[in-house]
Amino acid sequence: MTLLQSPVGWRKSSRSSQETNCVEVGRVIGGAAVRDTKDRAGGHLTANSAQWHYFVRAIKTGRFDR
Repeated sequence: MTLLQSPVGWRKSSRSSQETNCVEVGRVIGGAAVRDTKDRAGGHLTANSAQWHYFVRAIKTGRFDR
């Protein structure tokens, strides 16, 4: 799936409100986009809905915990 739409509605986690090392998530048709808050003009990564769903599930279940 190709996601060529420009992301809208960028937001970052409320848990990182005072942090500078964060990412923001934006909406695109059929998925989500992620960008670095320190380099907003540097581009973004996109994921389709299924990829985003599995990524969020992995975070919530602690798969990336150290």
